[in-house]
Amino acid sequence: MYVVADEASVVARARAGDLDAYETLVGACTARAHRAALLLGAGADADDVVQEAFVKAYRQLGRYRGEAGFTAWLLAIVANETRNLVRSRRRRDGLLQRVGARAGPEPTGPDPAESAVAGERRQLLFAQLRALDARDRDVLVCRYLLELSEAETAVTLGLPRGTVKSRTARALGRLRDRLPVKEVPGA
Repeated sequence: MYVVADEASVVARARAGDLDAYETLVGACTARAHRAALLLGAGADADDVVQEAFVKAYRQLGRYRGEAGFTAWLLAIVANETRNLVRSRRRRDGLLQRVGARAGPEPTGPDPAESAVAGERRQLLFAQLRALDARDRDVLVCRYLLELSEAETAVTLGLPRGTVKSRTARALGRLRDRLPVKEVPGA
């Protein structure tokens, strides 16, 4: 994982045409962007969504203001690209597609029974998360699975910060109604 010490200077160099600087930004954001695309519904097309988002971000570097950080700005582009993909799938297929949310490899531990229970819990959580409407799902994915702050989530989803806060609370309530309490993030 790349770490960008002085993001503002790296962005400034990228704006000036320094491809190595943009490559540094890409390296720092790729894993998070890919995870966001997966969790927001891109599924097997997540790589394409992320690639398209990086191309669009490069072309629009002049519009980047730096208010919430480059990663949040890029994740907003990823979220938009993912929404466009999901919309086109619905039109083309006429069916809602399953969200390709995966938290990573199955946990391994000394006790296979504990691993199986943890896997079942995660499957239950993601199944209920997928069953929420897109607005609720998107805000929970950003806040809890991508671990974005309220401000970053607001930028990513193009919402006011207060809306993110209230929508998160309502979405957690809806998820809480669907799950045993111990399965709900933030419970």
